[in-house]
Amino acid sequence: MRIAVFLAVVLSVTLGLHYFFWARLVRDTALPAPYRQWATALVVSLGVSLPLAMFLGRVLPPAWRGPLAWPVFVWMGVMFLLFVTLLGAELVRLGLSGWARLTGEGPLDPARRTFFARLLGGAAGATAGTLGAYSVYQAIAALHVREVEVKLDRLPEASRGTTIVQLTDVHLGATLGRAFCQAIVDKVNALAPDVVAITGDLVDGTVEQLREAAAPLARLRARHGVYFVTGNHEYYSGVGPWMEELARLGIRVLRNERVAIEPHGPGASEGSPPQGGFDLAGVDDYTAFGDGHRADLPRALAGRDPARPVVLLAHQPRQVREAAALGVDLQISGHTHAGQIWPFKYLVRLVQPFVAGLGRLHHTQIYVSAGTGYWGPPLRLGTQAEITRITLA
Repeated sequence: MRIAVFLAVVLSVTLGLHYFFWARLVRDTALPAPYRQWATALVVSLGVSLPLAMFLGRVLPPAWRGPLAWPVFVWMGVMFLLFVTLLGAELVRLGLSGWARLTGEGPLDPARRTFFARLLGGAAGATAGTLGAYSVYQAIAALHVREVEVKLDRLPEASRGTTIVQLTDVHLGATLGRAFCQAIVDKVNALAPDVVAITGDLVDGTVEQLREAAAPLARLRARHGVYFVTGNHEYYSGVGPWMEELARLGIRVLRNERVAIEPHGPGASEGSPPQGGFDLAGVDDYTAFGDGHRADLPRALAGRDPARPVVLLAHQPRQVREAAALGVDLQISGHTHAGQIWPFKYLVRLVQPFVAGLGRLHHTQIYVSAGTGYWGPPLRLGTQAEITRITLA
C-alpha cells in the first residue's frame, strides 16, 4: 500500500511537471511545425523516461543499470532546475502583464505574448542547461577534504588533537561504484585519522548488488577503528545483510551503544577504565524501522561516566534535540547534503534544525556534513561534496 501511494505521487508530480514544461516551452511559444511536434515528442519522452527507468532498474542486469541511470538522473536534476527557472520566468511574465495594465496599455496582444513567451522560455531553458552542466561538474569533481576544528570544554589534554574523519551519504549505487569508493578510501587513509566515522546512507542497493562496489572499505585504516551508524537509506537496502557485510569488512556498527576512545589504545568496549579519553556513541537512524531497529540514545549513554565528554554519531541533525537534553558534547551528522541542489536547502530547513556546517544547540555542538557522494541526480549546485576531518581541541 505504501509503495503504491509513493508511486502514485511520483507519477503525478512527474506528469504535472512535464505538462508545465510543455505548456510554457511548446504551447505558449507557438512553435511552428515540425518543431512543435518534435518538442512535444521530446517532452513526452523525458516524462516517460523517469518511471520507465524505475521499472527497468529492477529487472535489467546490474551491468545495464549504470548506463541507464546516468541520463535519467541527470535529467531529474535538470528538471528541478528548469522548474525553478521557469517559475522565475513566470514572475517576470506576470510583472510584464501587470505593468502593461498599470500603464493603460491593456493586455498584451498575441504577437507580443508569443515574443515574450519565446524570450522567457529560451532564457529559462538556457539557464537551466548551463546550471545543470556546471552542477554535474561539481558533483563529479575531485573529492574535497574539509578541515574543521571543534573545541570541547571537557576534552582531556591527552585527547586534544584527536582527528575524526567523517564520511556520510556516500550513496554507492547505480552511478557511484567501486572506483568512487576506492578514491574515498585512498584519500581517507592519506589523512592518517585516529577515528573514521561513517554516519549513514552508505548504500542505495542490496548487498548482492553492491558488494563489489563496497569492497574497498575493508582497507580503511584508523588508529582507533572505523565506526558506522545507519542512515534512512540502509533501511531501504536491506539493513540486516548490510550490518553483516560491514562487520565482515572490519567496520564496527554502533547500534545504540558506545565505545571508549582512549589516547593510548584502540577503541575499547563499555566498562573499560577511563584513561583521559572520550566516549564515542552511535545510534540508529531517526526513522529506523523493522527488526528491532530504533534510535535509543538513553541506552547508548546508560552507565557512562558523566565527567567524560561524549561524541555522538547520528545520521539526522534533528537527533540533536535529544542529544542536547542528555548532555552530549558533539554530534556528527549528515543526511541533508546541504540541500545538494540550490535552492532545495530552504526546504530542508523545514525538517532539519541544521543543514550544514558547525552549529550549537544549548551546550551541544553539531557538525553537519554536506555529504561525500550525492543522492539521485549527479548534480550539486551551491554545495560541495566533502570528506571531513574534525580535529578535537
